[in-house]
Amino acid sequence: MTLGKDTGRQATAAPSNMQAGVPAIELRGISKAFGPVQANKDISIRVMPGTIHGIIGENGAGKSTLMSILYGFYRADAGEIFINGRPTTITDSQAAIRAGIGMVFQHFKLVQNFTVLENVILGAEEGALLRPSLAKARKTLAHLAEEYELEVDPEAVIEALSVGHQQRVEILKALYRQADILILDEPTGVLTPDEADHLFRILRGLKAQGKTIILITHKLREIMEITDRVSVMRRGEMVATVTTSETSPEALAELMVGRKVLLHVPKATAQPGATVLDVENLRVTDGAGVARLKGVSLKIRAGEILGIAGVAGNGQSELLEVLGGFAPGKIEGRVSLSGQDLVLSGPGATGETRRAAGIAHVPEDRHHLGLILDFAAWENIAFGYHGAPDYQANALFMDNDAIIRDTEGKMARFDVRPPNPQLPAKSFSGGNQQKIVLAREIERNPVLLLVGQPTRGVDIGAIEFIHRRIVELRDAGAAILLVSVELEEILSLSDRIAVMFDGQIMGERLPDQTNERELGLLMAGVATEAGAA
Repeated sequence: MTLGKDTGRQATAAPSNMQAGVPAIELRGISKAFGPVQANKDISIRVMPGTIHGIIGENGAGKSTLMSILYGFYRADAGEIFINGRPTTITDSQAAIRAGIGMVFQHFKLVQNFTVLENVILGAEEGALLRPSLAKARKTLAHLAEEYELEVDPEAVIEALSVGHQQRVEILKALYRQADILILDEPTGVLTPDEADHLFRILRGLKAQGKTIILITHKLREIMEITDRVSVMRRGEMVATVTTSETSPEALAELMVGRKVLLHVPKATAQPGATVLDVENLRVTDGAGVARLKGVSLKIRAGEILGIAGVAGNGQSELLEVLGGFAPGKIEGRVSLSGQDLVLSGPGATGETRRAAGIAHVPEDRHHLGLILDFAAWENIAFGYHGAPDYQANALFMDNDAIIRDTEGKMARFDVRPPNPQLPAKSFSGGNQQKIVLAREIERNPVLLLVGQPTRGVDIGAIEFIHRRIVELRDAGAAILLVSVELEEILSLSDRIAVMFDGQIMGERLPDQTNERELGLLMAGVATEAGAA
């Protein structure tokens, strides 16, 4: 299919150098430092045309810096970039687009109150009059949508589209700008399993048409499923590039971390006790009058983990806020902890009263709700528990030395690196920041632990550690409410699974009697019979 002079190239034509063995992208000796931090160290990589090439590594491994150099956000301190065998200088994102590179970011760059068509042509208008540009773009989009299974209504307003359809718009934007090389950064982080499967079909279609795709993801299952080759980065260096069919998730994890990693923490069968948390017909209406929770009911017993699965934005955050004691808006229903009703709104509903009742909370957003990044680690450890007897010097003053000693112990037990209580929280990696929050909450031996997105943005080695500590707390008799968008995490950790969609519980399943497909249907609002495959 020819898109004509409007786009200037054949949409289905593979790059002419594919048969010649010339890489679509070659980076040679790329180095980049930010002050004393060496983010990239002499990195070389070859990505062949018409392939899907994965790049994986722990937080801080240098993946994002490398891709930012390729897309023109940063300039390398040293090294060369070759596109289709030609040395190429990429000074900014416009230069990258001219070189045929498009990037789909984890957090979409779309104007929410613009239409699909307006977003696609934004920055690529031709002339002062928009009508000719819109007419041409509408025709081109129709061709692209048919060619690559990227169907989306060009007149739809972005904010009215699902996350999966918004992602299609981002891909269409890149293709409209004639990209032959696509970089996708954590593309499935906010998708249901069905949406992720559709994305993979799109990527395979793009590959079949000769497009080159770089996939940045922390999900090893996706690497194994969709990529042809995978490069592993560790501490700013490229440590290996392997053919995907000749490796395994375990081998890739070991390359990433530098040691063997348990991808699934073993756990014994739960031995549930008495009901700890009882939620009945919980309803939340926000300040704008929008219903966020619509009659949620659930129970959690001592010694079990109830996992809440769902795409972000379907009421999970509001559920945690109500239980944690800081939900805004109108709240109705009943919540009891070990038989005692909790105050759901007003002065009696605070984090302090929740902690006094035995509820600990690891929030979904550690930066905004779990830590004060400019404060020292020992100060963050004390937050919420500053009135604890072991932290008091006397009736008037806290015992800072006691808090620092306690922090040292928690850092040792939770393997926080570096183990320095005086460092500000912002000096730690994401995984170590999460360990600080977990240490603060878990070591108070709560009756109920609320934990939201426990491993979001966390290194694979830290994921193993965090999962183990959650299971240990369950085995010690705590009730745990786990909210995660990662289905693998939900299936691995949960003793029971409830799925939320549009502020409601769509169904409850046992992990060994369900699968990702069924959970994905429930996450999309499609009711299924219990235990259906």
